[in-house]
Amino acid sequence: MLKIALLSDTHGILDERFIKHIKVCDEVWHAGDMGTEEVAFQLLALKPLRAVHGNIDGTILREQFPLDRRFILEDVPVWMRHIGGYPGHYEITVHDILRKDPPKLFICGHSHILKVQYDKRFQMLCVNPGAAGKNGFHKVQTMVTFILDAGNIRDMEVVELTRN
Repeated sequence: MLKIALLSDTHGILDERFIKHIKVCDEVWHAGDMGTEEVAFQLLALKPLRAVHGNIDGTILREQFPLDRRFILEDVPVWMRHIGGYPGHYEITVHDILRKDPPKLFICGHSHILKVQYDKRFQMLCVNPGAAGKNGFHKVQTMVTFILDAGNIRDMEVVELTRN
C-alpha cells in the first residue's frame, strides 16, 4: 500500500501550503510543467519523485523527466503524460496508444482543470490534478492524494488552496 501526492502545473513555484500534504505520502508524482529545476529539487527533498516534463519545461527538465512515464505500482498499471486529454477528448497520439494498451490509471495535467473521471471504454481512471501553481487562469490551486493498494485505487482526496 502506497499513498501518492499528485500535482501538476506548478509553473516554477511549489506552494509551501502543499508540503504538509506531501509529507504524509510515500511518493510525489508531478504531471508536467514544473517550470524550474528548483521545484524538482524541493519535491525530491520531500519524497521519491516520479514526473514527466510539460510544454513549458526547459531543456534540463526535459532531459531529466520523460514525455511519457509508464510503470506498475502496487499492481496498478499507470501512464503519465502532461498533455493527454480526458475521456472522449484525448490528444490524438494518446488515443492511439490507449486503443492498443490502456493502463488502469491515466494521469495528465496541462488544462489547469481538476478532473477525475472513469473511462468505461478503456476501463481506466483518468486523473488531472488541476494546477498547483500560482500562475494561470485558475482561481483555486489543487493537488490530489490517493492510495494504491493491491490493484486498487482508493481514498482519493482533493486538496484545494485559495490563490494568494
